[in-house]
Amino acid sequence: MQNLYRTAAVVTVFSAVEHGLGFLYRIILSRLLGPEGLGIYQVALTVFAVFLTITSSGLPITLSRVISKHRAQGSRQREQAATTAAIAITLLISIPLTILLFLLRKPFSGVFSDPRCADLFYILLIGLSFTSVYAILRGCFWGNKRFFVYSLVELIEEIVMIAAGVALLLFVPTQIADINLAAVAVLISYLCSFALATVYFFVRGGKLRSPRGEFLPLLKSSLPVTAMRTSSSLVNSVISVLFPMRLTAAGSSPSRAMSEYGVIYGMVMPVLMIPSTLIGSIALVLVPELSESFYKKEREKLSGLVERALNATLLIAGILIPFFVVCGGDVGAMLYSNAAAGKLISGCALILLPMSVTMISTSILNSLGCEKYTLLFFLLGAAAMLACVWFLPAHLGSGALLVGMALDYLISSVCSLALLKKKTGRLRSGKYFLKLALCAAPVAALGYLARKLFVTYMGYLPALALTVLVIGAAELLLFGAARLMDVRVLMSRFFGRKKRSA
Repeated sequence: MQNLYRTAAVVTVFSAVEHGLGFLYRIILSRLLGPEGLGIYQVALTVFAVFLTITSSGLPITLSRVISKHRAQGSRQREQAATTAAIAITLLISIPLTILLFLLRKPFSGVFSDPRCADLFYILLIGLSFTSVYAILRGCFWGNKRFFVYSLVELIEEIVMIAAGVALLLFVPTQIADINLAAVAVLISYLCSFALATVYFFVRGGKLRSPRGEFLPLLKSSLPVTAMRTSSSLVNSVISVLFPMRLTAAGSSPSRAMSEYGVIYGMVMPVLMIPSTLIGSIALVLVPELSESFYKKEREKLSGLVERALNATLLIAGILIPFFVVCGGDVGAMLYSNAAAGKLISGCALILLPMSVTMISTSILNSLGCEKYTLLFFLLGAAAMLACVWFLPAHLGSGALLVGMALDYLISSVCSLALLKKKTGRLRSGKYFLKLALCAAPVAALGYLARKLFVTYMGYLPALALTVLVIGAAELLLFGAARLMDVRVLMSRFFGRKKRSA
């Protein structure tokens, strides 16, 4: 278990750096492209994500689970055959799909309300097959518990995208539109990660064997995951078109409607997705362990791993929610110079809770072979979100989309927890959640009062810094007293290392 924690810590560091850089890049893009340009960029990425999901989304996690199964059975050749089958499947889908979309470029471009979105999409489409194969190799690394290289290549991909984007947008004189250059940077990062992963795969002894006997099991297991994620991408694509349209119908101008979409998906959501850095690390490390425990029928170990994962996820959300409630407005103003984004961040902080639970529970259920159920839960939540986007913009404006997201995550999280309880035989995180809520509420209230006091007597940045310190100290005190986290262990490790280094 200690090795598991160390691995999770290493993955978390890589993931935190990667997401931190990505977050910084979003800030840069928001300033260089503006809300409207960022909205166009986001629409193109969202539609491209649909096809990337179709070609590879369900295969990596399924491949990792199949590899874990073959590892438990000691069958190295079947591991290699499964990897080969996954690569063949993704190429058989991605290459014809790419050719078809280029042949039908003129009619397909009509899908986009703004023709500039189509230009970005077709730049990204060049890299579809490359990044699809990379996703399969990433699943192979995942199943073999090569978390370091998995995380390192992901980080390098992010660094290359940011470096290429900044260089193209700021230092390379060209007549190409800025939003197109941003898409070129994404394409360059796809090619780089594909090359690095392929070289590592073969250098470390990876082999391609006859995929006979592995095609059908992989397809059968991956189809529900692919269907769920494709549906998610499709829903996001529909929203990228439907939401601005419904805002326009409610009285907004087309330009303002696209800007509102850019604010939510380009500014608010990157902040609200901060917990995904830590939760993704937990899921990445736990999925192979959960799969092995499931196939070995180690029910007690499985239940313990699920409980730890849920408690850790709840703690992450519980720590961040008071910060966002109190300081969300400051975050929007400081990062984006956009008061509306800050107001939305603060007002939607509670979405973090069902969002975080949905993230971890979906990964856990997929590792246990419950892909069909996670697809059903997603569809229920998506139906609620689409209904909100259609009916509420006239009453709530851009808030309609955020209300829809909240309902989506709430439905998915409740259904997922009910199924997890059935699968593991017990789910003892309810008491932990109640204690966390009782501690987080007074922390947020104290933070609000502290911020109000500090802003009255000092400058903006000192007031924000002191407010963050007050919230952090209150969380250490209350969360520690409630035994939601072991503060003594954290302090002893920190000061112990500091003392030894001295």
